[in-house]
Amino acid sequence: MEKSETRDGMQIDWDVAIRMDDGVVMRADVYRPVREGQFPVLLTYGPYAKGLAFQDGYPSAWSRMVEQFPEVLEGSSGLYQSWEVADPERWVPNDYVCIRVDSRGCGRSEGFVEHFSPRETRDYYECIEWAAVQPWSNGKIGLNGVSYFGMNQWQVASLQPPHLAAMCVWEGASDFYRDATHHGGMLSTFWANWYDMQVKSVQNGLGERGPRSRATSDTVCGPTTLSDAELQNNRCDFGGDILAHPLDEAWYRDRSAQWDRIRTPLLSAGNWGGQGLHLRGNVEGFMRSASPQKWLEMHGIEHWTHFYTDYGVGLQRQFFDHFLKGIDNGWDARPPVQLQIRTVDGFSERFEPEWPLRTTRWTRYYIDLQRHALTIEAPVGGPQHLSFEALGDGLTFMSEPLAEDTEITGPSTAHLTVSSSTDDADIFLVVRVFTPDMREVTFQGAIDPHTPVAQGWLRASHRKLDETQSLPYRPFHAHDEQQLLEPNIPVDLQIEVLPTSIVVPAGYRIGLTVRGRDYEFAASTGARLSNFKNELKGCGPFLHDEPRDRLSERVGGITTLHANAATPLAIVLPVIPSSKPDR
Repeated sequence: MEKSETRDGMQIDWDVAIRMDDGVVMRADVYRPVREGQFPVLLTYGPYAKGLAFQDGYPSAWSRMVEQFPEVLEGSSGLYQSWEVADPERWVPNDYVCIRVDSRGCGRSEGFVEHFSPRETRDYYECIEWAAVQPWSNGKIGLNGVSYFGMNQWQVASLQPPHLAAMCVWEGASDFYRDATHHGGMLSTFWANWYDMQVKSVQNGLGERGPRSRATSDTVCGPTTLSDAELQNNRCDFGGDILAHPLDEAWYRDRSAQWDRIRTPLLSAGNWGGQGLHLRGNVEGFMRSASPQKWLEMHGIEHWTHFYTDYGVGLQRQFFDHFLKGIDNGWDARPPVQLQIRTVDGFSERFEPEWPLRTTRWTRYYIDLQRHALTIEAPVGGPQHLSFEALGDGLTFMSEPLAEDTEITGPSTAHLTVSSSTDDADIFLVVRVFTPDMREVTFQGAIDPHTPVAQGWLRASHRKLDETQSLPYRPFHAHDEQQLLEPNIPVDLQIEVLPTSIVVPAGYRIGLTVRGRDYEFAASTGARLSNFKNELKGCGPFLHDEPRDRLSERVGGITTLHANAATPLAIVLPVIPSSKPDR
């Protein structure tokens, strides 16, 4: 099964066996320089099948990327480029070894599929330590990859592998409950659909029934062809497992970062438009990890694209050159935070010394229920209330046209007082921007082409806060018990709104929508990607429409907002002054 050959300027070892402590064999492809020597290693471990070409597995994403950014193929044939992992043709010539390991039960690795489990994390640890002692390795291992290949970096770094020298987490969630499976306590249907579309299609044992590698013509999913029943017996019920754990508990903590144990130098790269998966974890990872050497980068557009562009590869290479090769290239002197500040028609780059920004003016926008308005001045008058159908379009509150360009960069928090005609309520908050003629401004997000400025979520029965971890600008909910509502009795909610960046032009308006279901830019957009089941209407595949989680008799009633002088409703936005003389 193993073989080695020299081609396209690389020495490639196919299907190298890495035996785990329980005897199960992982299979890896190793791309390394042809010349003799010891080199730093970039390693990934994940489920998408190392032999499946990007253009075969994800044709619509591939076509969009190479059309808009042809630079990703400069110096590369594309033959070895795979989904969300480094292209070896752009790294090996710079004296790096690239290793791709198929995770347990996926691609050409045998075993039982159980994503993000402690067993997977242990496998990853063992692969790191295996790579460190190979004759072509200098003993310094770096981790680099997008999404899944970033998420599991947080986990394995928590185990502190001795030879792990640097990690670049590109859009990878770190808290499996809050960032990934449950937004504000509401189940995301993404994972069950992802499992069907992106994992079962490359499970080990598909053999001749699965795809073939462009590079080797071999079967991507191993030499053995199993029946559907045999395949099912070799994998967990991932969507069902998540559904069976509605509260944050040990099952999620086993699949999440342990912040005090992460001490590896790290670069955490998040996406402003990745609200469903590719944003919160990167910011939290930068803020909370114990590493004394850590950097945050925030960008836009699709979540895979910049990983492959000259911008992204250049950033990664400078980072790894410093920590894996020991090159004095100025990386250690760079500011900790690099932001692509979003405008309505592009981005401008800025470096900052910290996050959130020290110049932030935490600006309270009050919700005026009578005028359906967002105002800087608190509404006057007696108690107010305003109701909406929970499963309808909700309510939108609009500011006056802004007098000047206004930058909003950072996290937000909202305070609402709500009641429901039922014993629970799901609250979806959407921060929006509108042109002077009232057209909504949306952005190409991590996945969806019509992503709003920012979103936040909270199930009212999950309103309990963990005061020890809450911050003034980021409430932290315990999610360890359900506190149902008494019908028509108001309760106070503190709602986390995920970080964002947008310079709102003068004359534009800021809007806040409060609703009881997912945001939709339009009822139909026609936008689709080959690896997702649903049409992209504003939230990508990160929807909250699982009927077993959202019982209509529980969250489908009438929701009412309540305000009075003692408890005004508001959202606190991170406004950045336009004049920055201290920078």
